[in-house]
Amino acid sequence: MTDLRSDSLMDRLPVQQVTCDDYIGKNGTFSGTIPVPDQVTARRVQDSLISGRTALWLLRGSTVVWSGIMWTDVQVSVDRGSSSVQVQASTAESYLRDHRQIVDHKIYTATDQLDIVRDLVNYAQAKQGGNLGIEVPVTPTSGVLRDRTFVMWDLAEIGRRIDELAATQSGFEWRINYYRDSNGARHRVLQLGYPKIVVGASDTVLSMPGQILSYKMNRDASVQANAWIARGATPNSNLAAASYPLLSAPLTSPDDYAAGWPRLDGSSDYSSVTDPTTLQQHAAADLARQARPVVIPQVTIRPGDDGLPALGSTVRLRIVDVWHPTGYTGRYRVIGWRLTPEERGRAESADLYLEVA
Repeated sequence: MTDLRSDSLMDRLPVQQVTCDDYIGKNGTFSGTIPVPDQVTARRVQDSLISGRTALWLLRGSTVVWSGIMWTDVQVSVDRGSSSVQVQASTAESYLRDHRQIVDHKIYTATDQLDIVRDLVNYAQAKQGGNLGIEVPVTPTSGVLRDRTFVMWDLAEIGRRIDELAATQSGFEWRINYYRDSNGARHRVLQLGYPKIVVGASDTVLSMPGQILSYKMNRDASVQANAWIARGATPNSNLAAASYPLLSAPLTSPDDYAAGWPRLDGSSDYSSVTDPTTLQQHAAADLARQARPVVIPQVTIRPGDDGLPALGSTVRLRIVDVWHPTGYTGRYRVIGWRLTPEERGRAESADLYLEVA
C-alpha cells in the first residue's frame, strides 16, 4: 500500500480471497479481504488504508501484477469471531473516467488524436492535487487529425471523453500501464496504441493438454447488427420549441441481406456530440464492431514462471480434445485477464479474454 500522490510506502499487509482483473478499454478491478486478528493490526489498517487516497500494488515475486486505487473499504467484526476489512479498488483509469472533469474550455483544431489524449492527461495532472505521477510519453502519434471542443459547463469526465474519441472511426486504444523498474521504483505510464495496443514481437504459445486448464467458445449474435444509426446531442436553444436529437445518416449492409442475413438494427447514443461528421464516424465504427458474431475463446490457464501474458500481446492456442481431435490452432490478442491467486486448497489460475489478432 502506498500513498496515491507521493507513492510513499504506507504498509505491507497480507490479503486473502483475492480476485483482480485488468482490461484494455475499461477499468480493471480488485477485491480482497485483510484479516485483522488483533488491535495492533487494526491500527495498521486504519493508518494505511484510506479509501480514495491509498494505492494498491499486488506483487508476484518482484513483478507488479496489478495496481490501482482503493475506493471502498468495509470493516467487518463478528461477535466472538474474526475481524477483517474488505477492500475494493480499480485501476488508475478509474481516476480519469470517474473522478476528474474538464473545468475549462479546451479547443483542438486539426490535432492528432493521440496528442489530444496526452494534453487531457497533462491537463488533469496540472491541476492542484491532481498529479498522480502518470508518465506521458511523446510517442506514438496516429496521423489522424481531429477537431474537438470541450466546454467547461459540461463538466465532462476526462477519461470518458477520451473513450469517446477512441471509439470513433480510425480510433485508438489507451490504458494506464504499471510496472517496477530494475531499481524497484514504481511507475504509472500512459499507454497508447494506434489502431491498437500491441505488445511483444512473438506469440506466447498456450496448449491443451498443458498450460490451458479449460476454455469456452462463445458465439453471440444477440448484439449483432447490420444496420446502424447513432444519436447525438439535442439542441436546446429555444425551450419553447420542440427539439430532436442529431441523427447520423442510416448505415446498412446490402451484401448481408443479399447473402441471406436478416436485417438487424442497432443504435448508439453520444449525447455530447454536436458535429454531424463526428457522429457519422461513431456510427461507422459501431457498425463495424457489431457486424458479425465472432467466435472468441475464453481460456483459463495456469500462469507460468513468466506470469500472465501482457495486455496487447498475442497468444497462439493449440488445442487437442474431443471438440478438436485433429487439433485446433488460433492466434489471438489478449485484451483482458482475471487472476485468482493461489490460496490454501486452491491453485493459481487466470482467465484470459481474447480477440482475433
